[in-house]
Amino acid sequence: MFSKPASQLAFAALWIALAATHAAQAAADASASRQNAPVAPVAHVADQRLSVRADGGGTLPLYADRNIDAAARDVTHVFIIVHGTLRNADNYFDVGGQMLAASGASAKENMIVAPQFPTTRDLRTFAIRDNTLAWSEGGWKAGAPARRPSPVSSFAALDALLEHFDDRRLYPALSMVTVIGHSAGAQVVQRYAVAGRAEATLTRDGIRVRYVVANPSSYLYFDDQRPVASGAFTTVDTQACPRALEWKYGMADAPAYVATQDSTSLATRYATRDVVYLLGTDDVDPHTHFIDRSCAAMAQGPYRLARGLAYFDYLKQRYPAGLNQRVVEVPGVGHDARRMLTSECSVAALFDRTMPSACPTRSSD
Repeated sequence: MFSKPASQLAFAALWIALAATHAAQAAADASASRQNAPVAPVAHVADQRLSVRADGGGTLPLYADRNIDAAARDVTHVFIIVHGTLRNADNYFDVGGQMLAASGASAKENMIVAPQFPTTRDLRTFAIRDNTLAWSEGGWKAGAPARRPSPVSSFAALDALLEHFDDRRLYPALSMVTVIGHSAGAQVVQRYAVAGRAEATLTRDGIRVRYVVANPSSYLYFDDQRPVASGAFTTVDTQACPRALEWKYGMADAPAYVATQDSTSLATRYATRDVVYLLGTDDVDPHTHFIDRSCAAMAQGPYRLARGLAYFDYLKQRYPAGLNQRVVEVPGVGHDARRMLTSECSVAALFDRTMPSACPTRSSD
């Protein structure tokens, strides 16, 4: 393993302190309970609908900068942006527009799409009684089946969204789809990058797929190894932390969408997928922005930046060859989707431009 820079060494003392006292664990448990508490219903339900046919079917709300069912012959790149815990897809759609503006890229050739994963409470609030899909508060984040009108996994809904763009009658020039998530949305995108089925179809038809994982609370590990403050990895104590190996932190007890696939094949395939981890260097507060402080999450590190850096070290050790992924650190940015995605570091990663020297980057090399 390469030597640790100051940014990684700095979190070691905090990590030790967090693990050292019973009071810290009690605070973690209380924070975890607050994280799982219901959040307010959404302010808006998206105005477009995508038909999802899997598992009984339904429709997925989404925002897009044009009618998704109309021909868009000039579009070469579609950006799909997944919202966070608040399910505020409208805000993330706006962030996508700001990202595109910051890049200076053509709005004619680049399309912004923001799917929304509403809860049953959201639909009751707006008296929506049609076949719009709705999940539980935490279910959509983990690929669980919808609560209504049929048990469609949120991952199957993402499959349908990606496959929608694999229609040369509507998108004849499309060459790339980038799936972006920030915070809870990044949790979705990282797990979907492991288990998602649509990429094979798009790749076959000449469309590249990239996954951008920005500041998630936790990651999916493939075995029982977890980081410790020294920078090494050790076997997690499942007696003290029984959920550490369970989905969505590990592969055990995964939802049906994942469990019906071979876990070894998923892990091997994940290393080959094009994944960029965007990490804000100031996302170091262990008590903010719905951060997951459960025992299983704390086993991955004390805060989001630490967890992301440790996870990439884990992947490099697990896959010494053939890892098609990289980390881009965004200096001076904390847990802020707009600042993350409009930064020069993110724009360079998203649009395949030369990375500025101010943006620390780690690759599998």
